[in-house]
Amino acid sequence: MVKSRVVELTEVGVPDVMKLVDRQLPPPAAGEALIRHTAIGFNFIDIYQRKGMYPLPMPTGLGFEAAGVIEALGPDVSGHKVGDRVAYMNAGVGAYASHRNVPADKLVTLPDAVSDEMAATLLFKGMTAQYLLRRTHRVEPGDVLLVHSAAGGVGQILARWATDLGAVVYGTTGSPQKRETALAAGCREVIDLNDPEWPAAFVAAAGEKARVVYDAIGKDTLLGSLDCARPFGLVVSYGAASGKAPAIDPEILNKKGCLFLTRPSVFPHNADPATFRANAAELFDAIARGVVQVDIGARFSLDDIALAHGAAEERTVKGAILITP
Repeated sequence: MVKSRVVELTEVGVPDVMKLVDRQLPPPAAGEALIRHTAIGFNFIDIYQRKGMYPLPMPTGLGFEAAGVIEALGPDVSGHKVGDRVAYMNAGVGAYASHRNVPADKLVTLPDAVSDEMAATLLFKGMTAQYLLRRTHRVEPGDVLLVHSAAGGVGQILARWATDLGAVVYGTTGSPQKRETALAAGCREVIDLNDPEWPAAFVAAAGEKARVVYDAIGKDTLLGSLDCARPFGLVVSYGAASGKAPAIDPEILNKKGCLFLTRPSVFPHNADPATFRANAAELFDAIARGVVQVDIGARFSLDDIALAHGAAEERTVKGAILITP
């Protein structure tokens, strides 16, 4: 058996409810691989789950994505070998750990051009951007897009990747200090969400409404997002940074231009192993070409996981947070 250092949650609440404990891992079962984590990703959904906004059965681990090395294989595993560098982002919560048994069909082999740190900080966010840009709506050259939270982790990836695809990208931010970050990510112009007339400000800046609005904010922005989409346009509500999005009467969509509204998520888009690996190959290509990038703003060890969550909630870190075992 292998000893794993695991972050465990027995109650929801402030960062200090997370405890680092030692657990004995059994050998990998049939279809599983034992992964020694080298880098662990952090996402805001981890905070939502820690707080109980997205309830989990207790006790529970946290964390959705990590990269590492295969140290052992259970029976009936093909396509992987001991020593392979791999990553995952859809094996359930529990990535905050030094070692973990993971279903092998949830793993993707990392190419040489993608480091463990890149994979751990970009897989979840990058795969989110991949399905938004290539599946939810297949972005075409000339598409006008509005990306909320354009200075955030997913927002920057969306802006850079969409620009590479030939789209014209406008962004929003919640503070003037983030404007330059969003512009550097490829946004043609950035709208300040503190302006109560921000939908009109976007239309004035773009000279037209958007083919697609990508809304990761939810409660505070969704109704305004509907006013930013052109007739027959698409509003994609894929996050809830400000809280759960309001219910929408379908008749509103009709009155605002026969709009389409969708609430997708990354996991159903990657539930099939072959589809997951094909989608990941698109992301890895974008990383290799420098289109998708990561700025790691801070590194925290598992011992300091409460500090990592605190820094994220206080917005004191510019860039991605990486957790090291």
